[in-house]
Order: sequence, then structure tokens, then C-alpha cells
Amino acid sequence: MDMAVFRTEFEFTLPCGFLDDEGTLHRDGVMRRATAADEILPLRDPRVIKNQAYLVLILLSRVVTRLGNLDPITPKTIESLYATDLTFLQNLYNEVNRLDGAQSQATCPQCQHVFEMEAVTPGGS
Repeated sequence: MDMAVFRTEFEFTLPCGFLDDEGTLHRDGVMRRATAADEILPLRDPRVIKNQAYLVLILLSRVVTRLGNLDPITPKTIESLYATDLTFLQNLYNEVNRLDGAQSQATCPQCQHVFEMEAVTPGGS
């Protein structure tokens, strides 16, 4: 991988946006690539242990580094997004954290045909 073009942050615009208590709509943001800790540490969180669906909220709150002028981005912020925006961020997370050209091969056990498959990344929906 050429480090000169390796991006670690990705700008985005949410389809709907987050409406704060003052009535300001926050749509533009930045997501960074996830680290191993971003994927592993939330698994210890009591909210995730109690409800596995909460994992995505904590994970996204760790990697979304900017959303409008909100500071900080918390799991509660992500929890308050419209479902459309949550899905958008999940898809962006999967795209950002996939290695370019990350593919694997699978062989059909019956006919021995070899298939190219795109690798699946954690944290997706």
C-alpha cells in the first residue's frame, strides 16, 4: 500500500442530519479509519454486554471525529440520529475500513469452481 495516498480521515454529509437542542442542523462531518481498539474495547462496555445492538453506536461515536460543531460526539449523539443517517454511517464505516482490493477465494465443494469474494469487514449492519 502506497503510504503517500493512504487516507485516514473521510469527510461526509449526512442525508438528514442531527438537529441539536438549539435547532441547529449538523450534517457535515469527518470519520476516521478504525483501530483494533475501536473494534475491541466497546465489547467490554456494559451497554453492549446487555444489548449487542448498542455496539454500532459506541463504535461510530469513536470514529466520527466531527459532526458540525458538536463536541464531543457521544454514543447518545449517534443514538439520536435518524435511522437513515445511522445506516449511512454504517455503510461509510464499512467502506472506509475495507482494504482496497481485499478479496478472497472460495471453492465450490461440488464442482471445484473458484469464486472471487469481497472480504467482509466487522462493524457492519
